Amino acid sequence: MSEKKRGFEQVTLLVTHYNRSKSLERLLESFASYDFTFGEILISDDGSKQEHINYMENLQNKFEFKLLKAVKNSGLGNNINKGQDAVTKPYTLYVQEDFVPLPGFQKVLEDGLGILLDDPEADYVRFYSYFAHPKVKYYRDGFSEMIFDPWSADTNKFHLYSDHPHIRRSTFLDKFGRYNETKHSDKIEFDMMISFLRNKGKGYLFNDYKSVFDQINSSTEPSTVKRDFWRNSNNPVVSLMRYLYRQYIFNYSYFLKKY
Repeated sequence: MSEKKRGFEQVTLLVTHYNRSKSLERLLESFASYDFTFGEILISDDGSKQEHINYMENLQNKFEFKLLKAVKNSGLGNNINKGQDAVTKPYTLYVQEDFVPLPGFQKVLEDGLGILLDDPEADYVRFYSYFAHPKVKYYRDGFSEMIFDPWSADTNKFHLYSDHPHIRRSTFLDKFGRYNETKHSDKIEFDMMISFLRNKGKGYLFNDYKSVFDQINSSTEPSTVKRDFWRNSNNPVVSLMRYLYRQYIFNYSYFLKKY
């Protein structure tokens, strides 16, 4: 049985999409099954194949959303910028199409929005992560503020910002700049992470960050992001080299690099 219906009229659900229309359908089905209502739903497409455009247009008969099309594939940075430009509500719930909300997310979203409403210095609240942030300060309702310690040896300290599902102020780009439209998705996320740190961004992370969203990449609609051996290898030598490289590139980018 679903929880009591909750409306989020101040929130735009922004979903970025590329060639995974069945995954998008699964995401929208999940939100609908938990009785979510948003002020608006925007699907920002990055030049998908026509078969996926047709499928999404058919989905509009079932779900009420605005489809933002692209003339050509221009990358994730362009796709997020295009979507954020179209947002008309003061808060944006950003989710990529390969995620699905899990039971109980209604309350977590409500609490996350409450943090943005109550803390004028908060820029965004994240609901999902691959790992725990190394330094946090508990706030309330299962959320903790992520703290950046520039002198820590843990490179995960830099990840105050992430493209993982989060709610943010719709003025986010005004403070931190637009997403780079010429780089790979990992690199544009890295650039935004550095901008977030340099501009003294403040973010919160849900402590039980694997409990409210699931990331699903099926065999029929696999991830469209390709990562190399260097990033994924567990070889001890490669891991050490990767750690030393990250120490250099993260610290250089934060302290010295000009953007």
